[in-house]
Amino acid sequence: MPTVKMYTTLVCPFCQRAKMLLKQRGVEHIEEVRVDLDADLRAAMMQTTGRRTVPQIFIGETHVGGCEDLIALDQRGGLLPLLQAATA
Repeated sequence: MPTVKMYTTLVCPFCQRAKMLLKQRGVEHIEEVRVDLDADLRAAMMQTTGRRTVPQIFIGETHVGGCEDLIALDQRGGLLPLLQAATA
């Protein structure tokens, strides 16, 4: 099972879309970090990623980026191999 971590907020349509795509690709569990509940978590996300928008998606140790980055990775055929590598 790949380790997928996603920084999210409750009312984020891009977060919902990213979760839906990951589930379509076989991800059963996404570790969600709700940055709308804790300003320190948002600060940590910004420190780690250099970005302030959500979602910010990690597959294993790889920072994929946001929803559009995830979709582009999938369209290039890179998402499934990354998910498989994170499982190994």
